[in-house]
Amino acid sequence: MTHQFDTENSLVDRARGLRDLVREQAATSERERTLSPEIVEAMWASGLMTAFNAQAAGGVEPTFTEMIETWIEMAWQDGSFGWIGIANLPSSFAASAYLSDAGFAEVFTANGNRVTMGGQFFPNGQGVAVDGGYRLTGSWSFGSGTGHAQYVAAGFFPMVDGEMQWISEGVPDMRVAVVPRADVAFNDGWHVQGLKGTGSYDYAVTDVFVPHDRTFALFTREPKRGNSAAMRMGMMPVTAAGHAAWALGVAQSMLDDVAELAETKFRMSDMASLASRPTFQKGLAHHVAAWRAARLLVLDAFTTAEAVVGGGGELTPTLRADMRVAAVFATDTARSCAEWAHLVAGTSSIREGSRLERAFRDIYTGTQHAFISEKVAIDAAQVWLGIVEDQFGL
Repeated sequence: MTHQFDTENSLVDRARGLRDLVREQAATSERERTLSPEIVEAMWASGLMTAFNAQAAGGVEPTFTEMIETWIEMAWQDGSFGWIGIANLPSSFAASAYLSDAGFAEVFTANGNRVTMGGQFFPNGQGVAVDGGYRLTGSWSFGSGTGHAQYVAAGFFPMVDGEMQWISEGVPDMRVAVVPRADVAFNDGWHVQGLKGTGSYDYAVTDVFVPHDRTFALFTREPKRGNSAAMRMGMMPVTAAGHAAWALGVAQSMLDDVAELAETKFRMSDMASLASRPTFQKGLAHHVAAWRAARLLVLDAFTTAEAVVGGGGELTPTLRADMRVAAVFATDTARSCAEWAHLVAGTSSIREGSRLERAFRDIYTGTQHAFISEKVAIDAAQVWLGIVEDQFGL
C-alpha cells in the first residue's frame, strides 16, 4: 500500500532510485553515526545532492510540491537518510541563493558546485565586526549533516563595539556564516536514541575570520540568484516543509510496513491473522486517512503561499502562520500514526535493526525539534487571532 504520488517528479525518481542502497547501508550509517560514504556518493551521482540549489549551483530550483514529495520518499526509505535530505539540501539551497556574488564564487564556483553543507542556523555564536567581515566565536549543537560537509553553517549575532545590532524594534540582526570545515572544531557527541546516522555533531568556532561575503541574513527573502518562489520566501518555509515531509515519510514507512506484516502476523493464542481483525482494519483506515489528510494540508498551505509569492504578492504573516501550523499538525499526526503502528505490530516492532524499530526511534527523536514545537503553534494562533501583527520567527 505504498503511496503513489500524484505528479510526475524527476526528483522523487532520483531519490527512489537509491532505495536498495539506502536499505543495504542503513545499519552501517547507524553504526558509524553518520551517513555512509556510499550513500553520500550516490546522492552526488544521482544529482540529488545539488537538486535544491539555484541553477547557477547545479540545481533545478524545485517547487514546494517537488521538495515535499522528495523528502517524504527519502524519509520513507530511512529516517536518517530523510533527515540528511532536510539538512544538507536546504543548507546548500540557502547558500546558493543568498550569498553575495563573491561568496558564491568562493564557495560554489571554485569547487565546481560540489559542495555539501550542514550545520545549525540558529544564532548560537557572536561575530565581532572587523574590517571586511567578522571574528566568529560560538558553539552549536545538532549540526545535522556535518559528518560529510565541506562547509558548515553557523548562525550568529553580529556585534559592534560589544553591542547587538537591531533591524527593527525587538528584532535583532541575525546572520549565517558559511565556514570551511578546516576552521571548525567538532565534538562528536552524537550518541542518541534515534536518527543515529545523521552525523549531527556538536561543533565550535573560536575567533575565526569570516568575510562579509560568506555570510547572509538568516531571514532574508532576497535571493542573489535563482528564480523560484521558494527562494523569495526564505529559509523558514523551506525548513518547515522539510520537517513536515520528514515526519510524514517516516510515519508512512511504518504504516506500510505494518500493513504488510499484518498479512502474516499472528498474535499469541490468536488463530486469525492481524490483517483479518476488524480492530486492526479500523485502526489502519483511520491512521492512513489521517496521514493523507495531513499531507494534503501541508501541500495546500505551502503551495498556496508559493502561488501568492510567485504571482508577485506578499508573504503575509498569515500565510507564514498557515505553513508553520501545517508543519506542526503533520508532525503530530505522523507521530500518532507511528505510535499506533508500533503498538499493533507487537513484538515485531521491538526487534533491533528492523525498519519498524528504527523508524519508531527516529520519529520520536526527530519530532523533539523546536522548529515544530507547541510554541510554534501558539505563535501562529496569535497571528490568526490578531493578538500580534507578526511573529518574525515564523
